[in-house]
Amino acid sequence: MKLKVLFQSRKSLFSVPGGDTVQILKTAEALRVRGCKVDISTDLEPDVSNYDIIHLFNLIRPQEIYPQALNASRHKKKIALSTIYVSFGESDKKGRAEIGRFIARLLSPCQMEYAKALARSLVNREVNKGTLVLLLHGFKALQERVIEMTDVFLPNSRGEMGRVLADHPKSLGKDFVVVPNAADVHLFDPSTVSASPRFERYKRSVLCVARIESLKCQFELARAMEGLPWPLVLIGRAAPNHVAYYERIKRGCAPNVLLLGPVEHHLLPQYYSVAKVHALVSWFETTGLSSLEAGAMGCNLVITDKGDTREYFKDYAFYCQPDSIESIRRAIIQAHEAPANPELRQHILENYTWEKTAEKTMEGYEIALASA
Repeated sequence: MKLKVLFQSRKSLFSVPGGDTVQILKTAEALRVRGCKVDISTDLEPDVSNYDIIHLFNLIRPQEIYPQALNASRHKKKIALSTIYVSFGESDKKGRAEIGRFIARLLSPCQMEYAKALARSLVNREVNKGTLVLLLHGFKALQERVIEMTDVFLPNSRGEMGRVLADHPKSLGKDFVVVPNAADVHLFDPSTVSASPRFERYKRSVLCVARIESLKCQFELARAMEGLPWPLVLIGRAAPNHVAYYERIKRGCAPNVLLLGPVEHHLLPQYYSVAKVHALVSWFETTGLSSLEAGAMGCNLVITDKGDTREYFKDYAFYCQPDSIESIRRAIIQAHEAPANPELRQHILENYTWEKTAEKTMEGYEIALASA
């Protein structure tokens, strides 16, 4: 019998796309290949009567997945949760504008996330039933309620599950399966990509594919590139409420920094194919999907050492500290001067494909369906 799965996540999943958008779309695609029927919904209370599993994403957005989980629970549906459990504490205290840093130092991480939810409801009009419940009961309390209703956790790494366990003792004893994030190794295959002549100007560039925001440290990356002989190519749109950060980069960047804005996903292989280095020097990364894509294409990687990156990339990458211009610069020079490492692509092929993601996701579904 074909397994019927409903994916659910934040309301802005497609209007403000991010790494979770790619993860959801590509996981759904890979599960369909395995014979599952998969639908995607950002509604808070959709009709779930025809589904076997409700698969939620993003524990750091409880204002949306709480009503989704409650709706599933009321209909006695099994719930799988891809936690995507990011820690913003250091980014908030060190990477934000001065007033943001001041507020972050006064508040606990949960209080800070509560404040962000309140700000989004006022500034971006992100108001729904879940927002009101969060404002009434609090950020962590809503996360705890989601955890109680979850049948199986599907973190992207052991480190991620460790953060969930540390912050939420109620998750202790619950089943989990580590489901790796991945790259489309068929799309991002250097043997099949031939860049058109218009990409010649980006030859041997340092590339960064990511939403433009203080979390991703593109401003620090641009400063680290000053005086270096290679172009820095920034691909991505400004995140909501980070337009000022984007303009700061635009105003202060050196001539070798090129801001291209968003690029359609199917065109990215050509940019990766001409780049020498891909840099993602964020305050925190659970993985960094663009790092996986770039690595699959043969780029050398400069990445943050904050988050779960070492669990994924081991010794195949050049690590740096996001708050040190000198550390970023040193890693970029080392990565650019080093030959490409074919073992990195092989490592990704063996461990981080969407087929592997679907396999481990199905393993989690089996645990959830077998639970009492």
